[in-house]
Amino acid sequence: MITVSDLGIQFGGSVLFQHADLQFTAGNCYGVIGANGAGKSTFLKILSGDLESTKGHVAIQPGVRMSVLKQDQFQYDAYSVLETVIMGNPRLYEVGKEKDALYEKPDFSDEDGLRASELEAEFAELGGWEAESEASQILQGLGVPVALHQDKMADTDGRLKVKVLLAQALFGHPDIIMLDEPTNNLDIASIDWLEDFLLDFPGTVITVSHDRHFLNTVCTHIVDIDYGKIKLYVGNYDFWYESSQLVQQLIRNKNKRNAEKIAELQQFIQRFSANKAKSKQATARRRLLDKLTVEEMPCSTRRYPFVGFTREREIGKDVLFVTDVCKTVDGVQLLDHVSFIAGRNEKIAFVGENELAQTTMFKILMGELEPDSGSVKWGVSSSQSYFPKDNSPYFDGCDLSLIDWIRQYSEKKDDVYLRGFLGRMLFSGEDVFKPVQVLSGGEKVRCMLSKMMLSGANCILLDQPTNHLDMESIQALNKGVSAFPGNVFLASHDHELLATTADRVIEFLPGGKIRDKLCSYDEYLAWRAEQNAQA
Repeated sequence: MITVSDLGIQFGGSVLFQHADLQFTAGNCYGVIGANGAGKSTFLKILSGDLESTKGHVAIQPGVRMSVLKQDQFQYDAYSVLETVIMGNPRLYEVGKEKDALYEKPDFSDEDGLRASELEAEFAELGGWEAESEASQILQGLGVPVALHQDKMADTDGRLKVKVLLAQALFGHPDIIMLDEPTNNLDIASIDWLEDFLLDFPGTVITVSHDRHFLNTVCTHIVDIDYGKIKLYVGNYDFWYESSQLVQQLIRNKNKRNAEKIAELQQFIQRFSANKAKSKQATARRRLLDKLTVEEMPCSTRRYPFVGFTREREIGKDVLFVTDVCKTVDGVQLLDHVSFIAGRNEKIAFVGENELAQTTMFKILMGELEPDSGSVKWGVSSSQSYFPKDNSPYFDGCDLSLIDWIRQYSEKKDDVYLRGFLGRMLFSGEDVFKPVQVLSGGEKVRCMLSKMMLSGANCILLDQPTNHLDMESIQALNKGVSAFPGNVFLASHDHELLATTADRVIEFLPGGKIRDKLCSYDEYLAWRAEQNAQA
């Protein structure tokens, strides 16, 4: 168990949060949420002991082992994949290394023998003989094949490194697991496996995540960092969200009723304060008026952009015809005779582990790449707007300010309109004059979404649009895509976004083939699970 007492932290004169009193108990999973900059990752660092708090303290039961998801992908480059995972239990790794070193001594003494027996006993108690098997199982569950387990981390692909570090955090039956954005860069199968692992985990889990489906699946409690405070709520993310919206509405309704009552009392006082017959009533109502206050709603750190796509004209019957498209890149066939027809106003999800194939298809659809063979034909009434996975060409080497950058894509060029438009995308005040080169990843994504919103296209193509976005922006994007009346082609790691928008799923398979299913994303997952069970 972790007990947090009167915890607070500030940097300079800025207070992130204060007076936090919480308890984290075994058998529960706690999802930490809050706006960007609210202090989610800072809170985890304080709990793990990597950062000192300004005031208060964190108490952890003696003998409890905590495991934390590491963020430095290069820290273990000198070690093998399997060895890196086993290092998740430092004591087990140390005992194993010391034991092996003793046995390798050419002059093995009696004292060495006694020490070796002690180490053997501790090694067995810590589960050392099952360590490699357990580490291998976790790696395979996360999609790291056995053939790569002895490879050096330095030679391992970046996406696989993320999985190895996650496996390290899960290894060795820790009492407490702390995970900061564990689903980043994970494929669907790996996320499903992780969810099942955490649901069966008997200890305490504390996780920061922007993945709403993940939080809904695994969390028993939500830790909300907002208003400079940390509050604990029972339930998953959806329960917290609906509850918070209801509370806000109740406050607004109460304020409205109080404001109406105040106005009524003021009117009465003005009418009758000079009337002797009514003076006692007027005095009484003045006292009542003094007791009535309109509560100021606390200023939340959360900021929701407005994401809304509009189309200048309705699309015709013919939307998109993809016929026998083939594409090979660097000797790897990504697309092998891919054919499909997009129907009017369909919302199609591109899924599958082969994300490069998805991105290649997007580029071919937008004319940025030519297929080796086959053809792509858009309907004459269609117009397209594209969100690329890599938006750096739009910003690198660009000296324009934000307002001048967005002016390129707007029919209305005046500053008043553009500043109002950017304001809805959370760029206010002097922000609009910032050079686009210095914008953060999330700000660049909001810029690209703004560009798409101004296009008036009736077909929008989105390749991983939630990367770098906070929870509030993802929710706004989700709402905008769901409400869009035109065609959508979407690739994303966000389960909730796919589940609430897609009515058709195209899976890109290894070798370049596709699997086309006319169904929702959740229906597709259920169908795929059934197919895998039968295989």
